[in-house]
Amino acid sequence: MNSDITEKQTSAEEIEGQPTSMGGLVYDVGEKAHYDRAGAIEAEVLEHSMTVLQAVKAYPAASWWAFVMSCTIIMESYCVFLMGQFIATAQFAEDFGVYSEKTNEWIIEASWQSAFQCSGPIGAFIGVFMAGPITSWIGYRWATIGGLMFLNGFIFIFFFANSQGMFFASQILEGIPWGIFIANAPAYCAEIVPMRLRAPATQMLQMFWAVGSIIVGGITYHYQSKNDSSAYRVPIAIQWIFPTPLAILLFLAPESPWWLVRKGRLAEAEKAIKRLGRASANDNPADAVAMMRRTIELEKTEKKPSLIELWKGTDRYRTLIVCGVYASQNLTGNLIANQAVYFFKQAGMVDNTAFALGLITSALQWIMVMLSWILTTYLGRRTIYVYGQFINCAFLVALGIAASVGTSNAASNAQASLGLIVSVLFCLGPAPASWVIIGETSSVRLRPLTTGVGRGAYYLVNIPCIFLASYMLNTDKWNLGGKSGYIWAGTAFFCTVMSWIWVPEMKHRSFREIDILFRRHVPARKWKQTVIDIRDDE
Repeated sequence: MNSDITEKQTSAEEIEGQPTSMGGLVYDVGEKAHYDRAGAIEAEVLEHSMTVLQAVKAYPAASWWAFVMSCTIIMESYCVFLMGQFIATAQFAEDFGVYSEKTNEWIIEASWQSAFQCSGPIGAFIGVFMAGPITSWIGYRWATIGGLMFLNGFIFIFFFANSQGMFFASQILEGIPWGIFIANAPAYCAEIVPMRLRAPATQMLQMFWAVGSIIVGGITYHYQSKNDSSAYRVPIAIQWIFPTPLAILLFLAPESPWWLVRKGRLAEAEKAIKRLGRASANDNPADAVAMMRRTIELEKTEKKPSLIELWKGTDRYRTLIVCGVYASQNLTGNLIANQAVYFFKQAGMVDNTAFALGLITSALQWIMVMLSWILTTYLGRRTIYVYGQFINCAFLVALGIAASVGTSNAASNAQASLGLIVSVLFCLGPAPASWVIIGETSSVRLRPLTTGVGRGAYYLVNIPCIFLASYMLNTDKWNLGGKSGYIWAGTAFFCTVMSWIWVPEMKHRSFREIDILFRRHVPARKWKQTVIDIRDDE
């Protein structure tokens, strides 16, 4: 390392007295810093100077491993949507439901609808609180691999379940690994890619959520008309396709260099950085390690990371942002998306049409997530998050109005169309932007714990909202149908106001700059205009 000191000092001298401006930040390295500081500065300047395309070319392996980790989200998405589809599947209702005199068909009671759909989130709620300490101890890779192996076993219980209680219990068990995946994936993806790729890398999580729903939509569309248990057994069995191949790939993946630096394993961190980028892009990975050490020094403390620390000082504000962004996913149109097929049936669609519309909705969501990459690159996270919520709020009001005007075919079609629009727009703005915000907001030191607690907040809101949504839509309860749009519009508007006040714009900010802006208590609405000097360490 010492052999590079002269080279690095020369590099620092080359940029001495030459201020440059990138993304609203001023770079003026007028002092000769020691080697580590000079290397850290150069590595950060390099990240700021990259375009998105240059970052992809320089770090193709990082993009690939973020892609692989994001695939773990398919499994939670698959099963969440699967239970929503089962409720609308005639054979499942006949085997595990009751006969309704009102509709002259077999249905799953509202209480069991809610129980089936919240059982996975209950398990995931347990999993996210396990994820933080486990990941801080053994790393992102091994924590996720362990979750995948346990999931393989829990799928057996789900597949052979023959009662409502067994379905409920199996979903709780499956939910525990989901919690590990959903806590680790955004943190890992944000840490292994350069700054310019943080948005698309974390937004992939929402894309794979849509992929899971597409797979479910296609499979259940084919099997829902079967007159035997294969209508729901085969879709359950298909879950086994995912865990083992993903575990093998993650075994081959590098650990997050940020996690390795936090653990003091600097040589391993340099090797991980080399694996994540092309050789030409990583002539001296020690610079990147120095940049990470510089950021981690800002957060340095003698204490081990703990859940209590999340609620102290500026970390409390950061934790509340992550919790609020996670929780609001349930309140701005997501639950209509998760129950799309059942909603379409309640709007008057026949079974085949409802399942086809559900599949179309999932495909459109996937397209919208990819379009959101462009929006986030040019508009930023805060803009599409706040205004996306507000636009969805307007469409939810329109949905309520369409359901209030009568029971004609036109009204039913309008409800189905608006339900589809709400589901699709959710995946263009609020949903993908939320993953970026979650991945960037927490401090590096506390990131595994923060993402775990944040997802816990998601489930705390999600579980009662599932019960509420089931009662609002079910024919043997409130039977509100599209009128539920009024309720979700109210919650969406509240989330819009709160996010406008509290969620900052972190576009083009390094983790060091984000730390400094939080420490200086800069108001969320002023982040974009605030200048942070490249030499600042506090």
